[in-house]
Amino acid sequence: MPFVHREGARLYWRIDGHPDRPPLLLLNSLGTDHSLWEPLMPGLLERFRVLRTDKPGHGASDARDGEYSIAQLGRDVLAVMDAAGVRRAHLCGVSIGGMIGIWVAAHAPERIDRLVLSNTSAKLAPEGFAERIRLIRAGGIAAIADTVLGRFFTPGFVAQADARYHSVRTTLLQVDPAGYIGCCAALRDMDLRPLLPRITAPTLVITCRDDASTPPAMGEAIAAAIPGARHVQWELAHIPFVEAPQRYVEMLAEFLQG
Repeated sequence: MPFVHREGARLYWRIDGHPDRPPLLLLNSLGTDHSLWEPLMPGLLERFRVLRTDKPGHGASDARDGEYSIAQLGRDVLAVMDAAGVRRAHLCGVSIGGMIGIWVAAHAPERIDRLVLSNTSAKLAPEGFAERIRLIRAGGIAAIADTVLGRFFTPGFVAQADARYHSVRTTLLQVDPAGYIGCCAALRDMDLRPLLPRITAPTLVITCRDDASTPPAMGEAIAAAIPGARHVQWELAHIPFVEAPQRYVEMLAEFLQG
């Protein structure tokens, strides 16, 4: 299995697809691992070589002790790109993955071709993540699982509870609490707003009408601050591509190959 060692953590990554196709780096949300993107992979691999990674304490990556920062997680991503031999790539990040993508695009613009920021924000209310940290310390990941999944997806998808839903739920419950808490601290403390005007990569911002975690106004503010950014809005919730993978692939392909 491919790993990169950085700041005391062994971080997992994998790359799939034909080496002659343009590289696409995917960064997933808090409480998920690289498998979150599986519903999209058949369509993406027809067009891209896809690099995925697990944040500390998620999936096959070790947790670090203590609190994390978006900058630290961004440097993790650059180390993964180096380990995979990917000098430059398109980047699509959802939720915290989009926040990490903002940092990477602002601090290492030579590494990013086109940027997709999905269901994300440059600044969040810190109180909610302080409370989430308290709940996890008291009761583990199970204490927040149903609330998190209820925000990830639309009520109909949650009620249906098919295999896709249960795959995400199982992954969430297996996250190392130390890694989840470390990432919550990064979200609690971040303010990426000053970085947005520095981004030069062509950027697409995706929001969803029923996203309670990062409501559309947050994405609209990102699109307004990044020079030349485009914005599209869907009717789904915080993780739209699990519910509508084909539509999401087509949107990515149109923007990234445009």
